[in-house]
Amino acid sequence: MAIVKFYGTGRRKESIARVYLVPGTGKVTINKRDIDQYLGLETLKVIVRQPLVATETVDKFDVLVNVHGGGFTGQAGAIRHGIARALLEADIEYRPILKKAGYLTRDPRMKERKKYGLKAARRAPQFSKR
Repeated sequence: MAIVKFYGTGRRKESIARVYLVPGTGKVTINKRDIDQYLGLETLKVIVRQPLVATETVDKFDVLVNVHGGGFTGQAGAIRHGIARALLEADIEYRPILKKAGYLTRDPRMKERKKYGLKAARRAPQFSKR
C-alpha cells in the first residue's frame, strides 16, 4: 500500500518551505529535527501549528518540513503557509476556514533595498553643522 502524502510549498521573506503532511499523530519535524529543537521561541511554534489548530487536525497528520533561507521568523511563516496549502490538498473543505484566517495568502512584505547616498534603505547619514 502506498503512503499518502499531501504537499504544499510555503514562502515568506527569503524563506522557502516544502511541507509534507502524512497521516499520523501530530509530530512536527523540521529539517530532520523536532520542532522543539529547531524553533526556540514558543510563539514561533504556535505560528507553525495555527493552520492545524484552525482545521482541528493537530493529531491527524505528521508534518515533515524542509525549509531554507531567511531567519527563524520568516521560516515559521513559510512553514505555516506550506501547511495551509498542504491541508487544502488533503481536503478542499478546509478552504473557507484557512482563507478567513488568512493562512493561504502569501505575505508580500520584503526587505527594502539600500539606496545610494544613504546608510540603509531609509537611514540618512548623521547630520552635522560643522
